[in-house]
Amino acid sequence: MAHHAPEHPAHTGEIAKPNTAWIWKTFWVITAITALEFVIAFVMPASTLRNSIFIILTICKAFFIVAEFMHLKHETKGLIWTILIPMSLLIWLLVALITEGNAIHNAIF
Repeated sequence: MAHHAPEHPAHTGEIAKPNTAWIWKTFWVITAITALEFVIAFVMPASTLRNSIFIILTICKAFFIVAEFMHLKHETKGLIWTILIPMSLLIWLLVALITEGNAIHNAIF
């Protein structure tokens, strides 16, 4: 019983082209969101609405970074919800603290 090594096709010496399309897609999405932030910064006057838009757009950028580069979008739904629910509660807490702090500041001054 002879033991034969499996036959492999001859290598041509070429290196496979890397699949970087997903990196470029993420890059362009983040670039577009950042450009939108710059437009809003120079067009809108300073206000709570402008700050809220900045916060929402920053969360969108963070979503794309976490989904693509940390591979969260490829995980199970349970893990995704385990991460998203506490994060949304922290965002709610941040908004509540800013609102209350603003109310206290306005009441004192």
